[in-house]
Amino acid sequence: MPLHLRRRSLLACLAGLGVSACGRGGSTPLRFGAHPWPGYQLLYLARDQGYLPAAVQLVETPSSSASLRSLANGTLDGAALTLDEVITARSRGLNLRVVAVVDVSLGADVVLAREGITQPQQLRGRRVGVEPSATAAVMLDAFLRVNGMDLTELKLVELTVDEHVAAFRSRRVDAVVTYAPASNLLLRDGAVQLFSSAQVPGRIVDVLAVHADRLGACAPGIRALVDGHFKALAGWRADPSPTLAAMAQSLHIEPAELATVLKELELPDAVANHRWLAADGGRLNESARTLAMVMRRAGLLPEQADGPDLSHLVDDHFLPAT
Repeated sequence: MPLHLRRRSLLACLAGLGVSACGRGGSTPLRFGAHPWPGYQLLYLARDQGYLPAAVQLVETPSSSASLRSLANGTLDGAALTLDEVITARSRGLNLRVVAVVDVSLGADVVLAREGITQPQQLRGRRVGVEPSATAAVMLDAFLRVNGMDLTELKLVELTVDEHVAAFRSRRVDAVVTYAPASNLLLRDGAVQLFSSAQVPGRIVDVLAVHADRLGACAPGIRALVDGHFKALAGWRADPSPTLAAMAQSLHIEPAELATVLKELELPDAVANHRWLAADGGRLNESARTLAMVMRRAGLLPEQADGPDLSHLVDDHFLPAT
């Protein structure tokens, strides 16, 4: 079955939303999900350093697919996702708003093959592991187009990111579209990098997204979450050494490996976020329009005369004043 159809099946549940918990009298904290990814570690650093109050509860999920399911059934109020995942979710009826940009991938998302496969064309007819997510589909589409290949030339194997390492090591797949920390573990095993997001800069953007109908009731928690992220980022930039080891340990990779991945990420601070989320001419709206065109071309979005609705995609009210 084509990748985009499998992903659509996964996201079919997005039309039915649960009831917000953090709006019930203000007694329940904002429940915000994040799966293992270096750019999201600053959220946990903010929690561990006391920047997040009781009004914020971080929930670690195994993958972005799991975060989307929890958003759909109402057990999460928001989650850390990629911009393409937000666009896909909105096209399926899940009205998410971006309240901050966490990172921009400049090489941290990759296509890895097993040892002996050194050219993209060698993957023709081989098994490629791909997460059932918009991000993986966008990366795969870019990989294929850059290398003059077609989706039908590959044998796709659906794998969530927490399955990538085991599937690769057991030779269930010959290649995988993945990212850290899985990519670090596989490179350590001798995997060969065939492609990275550095070849399509600005295509993969990680954001903090929240249910639109939670913005009012959950406002204190959202503001605290965003503020805590930027405080953690500022502290990490001032002196990364005390926290790098702890962040790497939670991802099950070495500190040097995490440091390398973080160099492949643009980490916008609060000032840069105001430029990203500007209502008129902001970088995020521009990136979303470009990304939506790429996704429609790749069959990742439903055919709509006017394209996906990108109005009210961002909300900059939760950014700290600069």
